[in-house]
Amino acid sequence: MYETKQKILSWAEIDRWVAYWRFLEQRIVFTNGCFDLLHLGHITYLEEAAKLGDVLVVGLNSDESVRRLKGPSRPLQPQEARARILAALEFVEAVIIFEEDTPLRLIEKIAPDVLVKGGDYTIDKVVGADFVRSRGGEVVILPFVQGYSTTALIEKACAC
Repeated sequence: MYETKQKILSWAEIDRWVAYWRFLEQRIVFTNGCFDLLHLGHITYLEEAAKLGDVLVVGLNSDESVRRLKGPSRPLQPQEARARILAALEFVEAVIIFEEDTPLRLIEKIAPDVLVKGGDYTIDKVVGADFVRSRGGEVVILPFVQGYSTTALIEKACAC
């Protein structure tokens, strides 16, 4: 039986996979986030991102990175759980956890053909956009799915 853990790659493993995907001339799509509570907005966003190429690689903020970005009460789920949930999605090819507050080092390592962010970003605010475009890649901003946010879900759950 196939295990989703096989899709969670180390920094050393990603080099081999990128070389393999490039050998096969596959278009690599990269996105990133905390993905603390996976919801319909995330699923829609990831599905649309996957359609932009052959391979969808997701950079996942580590627990420490999430705490620095979102505050001491986050993440709600540890990085191992968040990675497994993302890896279980059939349209996600690989998940890589990164420790930094931004995925720039990971983007430079993977050198994706397409860099994707959600509609709450503008291209000038996308970390790694200049790098990807300098290599002939594309930066895509997908529409924000209204009515879905992790913060809103947390607030709703706390109000019960």
